[in-house]
Amino acid sequence: MISLIILTYNSSEYIDELLSGIIKKFSTELENKDLEIIVADNLSLDDTLKKVEKFRDKIKIVQNGGNFGYAKGNNLATKKASGEVLIFMNPDAKFIGGDIFSLVSKFENEKIGIVGGKIMALSGKPELSCGKFYKVFNTFLLALGLEEKFGVRFSPKKERSVDFVSGAFLAIRRSLFEKLNGFDENYFMYVEDSDLCYRTKKAGFITLFSPLATIQHVGQGSSNRNFAVINIYKGLMYFNRKNGNYFSYNLVRLILISKAKLLVKMGKILNNKYLTDTYSSVGNL
Repeated sequence: MISLIILTYNSSEYIDELLSGIIKKFSTELENKDLEIIVADNLSLDDTLKKVEKFRDKIKIVQNGGNFGYAKGNNLATKKASGEVLIFMNPDAKFIGGDIFSLVSKFENEKIGIVGGKIMALSGKPELSCGKFYKVFNTFLLALGLEEKFGVRFSPKKERSVDFVSGAFLAIRRSLFEKLNGFDENYFMYVEDSDLCYRTKKAGFITLFSPLATIQHVGQGSSNRNFAVINIYKGLMYFNRKNGNYFSYNLVRLILISKAKLLVKMGKILNNKYLTDTYSSVGNL
């Protein structure tokens, strides 16, 4: 069985279309118990749960009881899952092509630990859903805005192994997920997917990108850009503190804080409140 896990937080705008589409496409598999859908809610303040309730006879609903973020929220959801394979999918998405069972078939290769599907943006362009781990040099390229140009983030045109895939559409063997103790709950949101893939690699398994299933993703459907920037910076610092050494962590921190201070100065010169407010917060990390 496959357990498809969707974590929601104020996802009312998107959840109806996502669930309707998946239930329609995989109705036979749901009926045959080859697939289960779990919607775990992080205490949404809108009518997300009201919309989810309409599908109660087709899905499992988990109320987490608090806004615990992506890592802990999904970890809680997996405790209610029955599948041998877990697929995590963002609520601000819809399934648009291929087959998740074909995607999961990649686990027939015992060396594969994680498989990420193809993700398309609303613009119709592929989302940069794969990448290289953000150690010092790649963080430096990120800070300069050169991560796409130098292949730190990318969208493969064909199947290949990668350092990490996006948690917006990620499949993992349940046995491996449990062996790794799930997502690291020190991440609230962002970078926890890269951390999971990093630990998967250390455990001797491959992370694979495969275009056999495709979703369309809105992006930041449960957050705003200010929140995203702050938590990405936090996540990058924690990733390097956890997986690097004293020198590499402090170098990454210096790179990110220096960029934040520069953008604060630019914000003041340009009278740009977004830059000033957002990156002032980063500078205090």
